[in-house]
Amino acid sequence: MQLAAIIVSLVLIVVGVALFARALLQIYTFMRLGQNVPAGTRTDEPVQRTVTVAKEFLGHTRMNRWGIVGVAHWFVAVGFFSLLLTIVNAVGQLFQADWLLPIVGEWAPYNVFVEFIGTMTVLGIVVLIVIRQLSRPDKPGRKSRFAGSNFGQAYFVEAVILIVGVCIFMLHALEGAQHHVDSYEASFFISYPVVSWLEGMDVSTLQNLTYFFAGLKIATSFIWMITVALKTDMGVAWHRFLAFPNIWFKRNAGGAVSLGALLPMTSGGKEIDWEDPGEDDTFGVSQVEQFSWKGILDFSTCTECGRCQSQCPAWNTGKPLSPKLLIMSLRDHAHAKAPYLLAGGGKDMEGNEKATEEQLKDVSAAALAEAERPLIGTAEENGVIDPDVLWSCTTCGACVEQCPVDIEHIDHIVDMRRYQVMIESAFPSEAGTMLKNLEKKGNPWGLAKKQRVEWTKEVDFEVPIVGKDVEDLSEIDYLYWVGCAGALEDRAKKTTKAFAELLHIAGVKFAIMGGDEKCTGDSARRLGNEPLFQQLGQENVAMLNMAFGEDDEDDSTKKSKASKKIVATCPHCFNTIANEYPQLGGEYEVIHHTQLLQHLVDEGKLVPVTPVEGLITYHDPCYLGRHNKIYTPPREIIAKVPGLRNEEMHRHKERGFCCGAGGARMWMEERIGKRINNERVDEALSLNPDIVSTACPFCLVMLTDSVNGKKNDGKAKESVQVVDVSQLLLESVKTPPHPAGAPGSAHPPEPEPRPERAPPTQTRGRPGAGATSRGGCAPHLRWRGWGGRPPRARPPPPPPAAGGPGAPPPPPASVFQEPLGAFLDTTGRPWRDADVAPRGGAGPPGSP
Repeated sequence: MQLAAIIVSLVLIVVGVALFARALLQIYTFMRLGQNVPAGTRTDEPVQRTVTVAKEFLGHTRMNRWGIVGVAHWFVAVGFFSLLLTIVNAVGQLFQADWLLPIVGEWAPYNVFVEFIGTMTVLGIVVLIVIRQLSRPDKPGRKSRFAGSNFGQAYFVEAVILIVGVCIFMLHALEGAQHHVDSYEASFFISYPVVSWLEGMDVSTLQNLTYFFAGLKIATSFIWMITVALKTDMGVAWHRFLAFPNIWFKRNAGGAVSLGALLPMTSGGKEIDWEDPGEDDTFGVSQVEQFSWKGILDFSTCTECGRCQSQCPAWNTGKPLSPKLLIMSLRDHAHAKAPYLLAGGGKDMEGNEKATEEQLKDVSAAALAEAERPLIGTAEENGVIDPDVLWSCTTCGACVEQCPVDIEHIDHIVDMRRYQVMIESAFPSEAGTMLKNLEKKGNPWGLAKKQRVEWTKEVDFEVPIVGKDVEDLSEIDYLYWVGCAGALEDRAKKTTKAFAELLHIAGVKFAIMGGDEKCTGDSARRLGNEPLFQQLGQENVAMLNMAFGEDDEDDSTKKSKASKKIVATCPHCFNTIANEYPQLGGEYEVIHHTQLLQHLVDEGKLVPVTPVEGLITYHDPCYLGRHNKIYTPPREIIAKVPGLRNEEMHRHKERGFCCGAGGARMWMEERIGKRINNERVDEALSLNPDIVSTACPFCLVMLTDSVNGKKNDGKAKESVQVVDVSQLLLESVKTPPHPAGAPGSAHPPEPEPRPERAPPTQTRGRPGAGATSRGGCAPHLRWRGWGGRPPRARPPPPPPAAGGPGAPPPPPASVFQEPLGAFLDTTGRPWRDADVAPRGGAGPPGSP
């Protein structure tokens, strides 16, 4: 047995090491097929990057969010690398059964470490095997995070780890038996019962057992090495090695996830100059080799764990997009196409073959066939990625947030979208109207710029406008960036007015732009129209710099970032101005309105006193939470409002579920599967709340649409309200009005409300169809409730006598109760679900 074990083991070691070395060279060559990245963007701060790798690996910072799975995986991962010396020990034991490693072989701390880590590795892999079996997609189907993963490869890897772990444990116990350990001691504190059992065997039996387990350990280890060396696309195995460089080369050296800003478009390793793009610049990705080398590394690193898939709002609502399956498809395609590319193959911009017949003569037919597949195409077109997969993404960031090996899914999806939009003009048709409106009017709804400031006429205090009421922002605390939705969308305007009134109450000096500002370009960029984003962004940056008193041609006028303060109610605007405008030369200190409100409450400038009774649940906007890590301020504000009882949804904070509006999905129909906003609202309504709160106008619209639909179907109580956090705070900050003339009344009666101006013609939320966002109420329906005080005439008329003619009606008993008129159309009949047309369709009968 000894001779056979030695021969087999040595042959496997030589073959395994040789093939593994060749595989490493192949992978390096394979990665080089990708495009270069701008110099320094992936290699800056090398010390910090190394620290980040150590922290993520040793701390298992992502995996440990998953409880027992993270703990079990930690022991398996640490055991794989820290027990490598046991292979050396096993080789020595093949020649001498009682052989020990020099120096450390008899050192108790080392033996304790091997004993403990070896045992925990076995227990860890057993736990992971059980979890995989319990999560098999046989019954749960799509709900299993392992749906679509390669189970055969996973079973092979798990079996290898289990066998090697058992061998390590048994060889350690055999050491104790052969060295006559006859009582408990630290070096064998776990395995001593086995040692005691083995001591009853004769020396020959102990030696043969040692040869068997040592040979089995070596054979298993190097059969695994040979297998993975021959299959370099086996992500479930290769992630053990590739995860380290993938984390080291991640976008942010400090360890932050690759969310927030999108990367600038590059071609040939350089950023594209949009003022004078090169003739040979490539726009977006249409071939797998047009991804960067970091993208190719991403694809090869995927371990198929499915954490991204389990959190993806598209996958969880029956859509074809799974971040895991997308990355796996790109990986398999890249590896299958690699022989063709390495032989010099490729297509120019006209689709002509670059390589000669001589270069391609040795390329397999399978690789040549793979090279002909379109990267984006339907199943009939034999495409690698189906268009429905590409356009289902909301860019919510759940996949990037959860990925334990730092794959940058969103960057790759947007790169493919860019080519489809800019070169192929192939994108959902309804998004075209949004792009046209952005080009012509500077906002997605296509409304006139003067309407951006119409909301200021509906509040009873002056709102300073830059260039009209104030020359610049030098004497202003904050520029309030209202945004398109906040200025033009009826429900979002309530948030705008509430926030502005809170700033007024707190004595904060703020001003707004005068309507010349454009959309920040968030939707255009995430749809894939980078030139339009560049145009909108550059115009806004120039206008903002001028508003802050800077002259782009005079460096002496430049101001510090800290002196240019902007507050935004829209997380999409906040993210774009704070994280993406620096790419265009716009450096500003940007905060979200919930951050400022929390600060004002903490300083005592806003004091919530009026109880707002009810159970509330808060929905985390993706671009506020995951993309910018702002979770606490909205919750702090809610906690300060008397009477509110907050209860979190199951999916919240880092695992919050998207509303469905991000990634330009706000402007596209949702034709496949369940609507994402309905999925989120179902989760919220399961708590039976009185209030669903959020801090984003897009989320507000999406959640309101769904809640209203649930009310129409009788699946939600009529009293449920969807409001922004600022509206809650305003209601609590404002003192309840005293009856006119009543004792203790410190305020005169409210003046008579001025009749509301007729809104601009509005139908659905489709771009160009008015400002009521998608799924909103028909134009002849009038909405009331949140949004601060009603519009008042200026100057106010003399107050009428209490109870006399013209006196205002008493306020409703609760701000959460909509007046009956809010649910009646102009004819007095109730608003029915049938009155609301499907998205993209006509409005109710009689609507424009």
